[in-house]
Amino acid sequence: MTLERPIAPDPYDLLPTVPSFTLTSEDVQNGEPMDAAYAHGSVGGDNVSPQLAWSGFPAGTKGFVVTCFDPDAPTGSGFWHWVLVNLPAGVTRLPRGAGGDDLGGAFTVRNDYGEQGYGGAAPPAGDRPHRYVFAVHALDVERLDVTPDATPAYVGFNLAFHTLARAVIRPSYQVKD
Repeated sequence: MTLERPIAPDPYDLLPTVPSFTLTSEDVQNGEPMDAAYAHGSVGGDNVSPQLAWSGFPAGTKGFVVTCFDPDAPTGSGFWHWVLVNLPAGVTRLPRGAGGDDLGGAFTVRNDYGEQGYGGAAPPAGDRPHRYVFAVHALDVERLDVTPDATPAYVGFNLAFHTLARAVIRPSYQVKD
């Protein structure tokens, strides 16, 4: 059963425009379907975060935040899959399966599964392909003033005031009937 509803806007189309930089991945590609390795266990995936690397961010960058958001989730507010906060400016690559504890004081906030860490793709079976917006936000501060119990929305609110530039990859995922 395909859920009939309009296509949700890309979340970054609704925010003030910021410069972009380069985000690449050995694991996911812009506009291409993701492998099941990056999907949630509830749909038979391995629930592993993809490898990401970035470059070309502004010289004044003092830190990074990495997020993954599904604007196509049938919730009215999308679905946060990953929010990795307070990466040091010297970190410009995340290996496949990255956490936060081993990344210079970075940490994850609870995703919309209610868990700390990465939560893979899990769109409803039979729904059209969902977009997974992986973004790296270059910050004008070393650390956002948030804690691991912050919500993704609260982190996003803080990002609105501290993002110098943003890099994005938008792969997709679909669970067949």
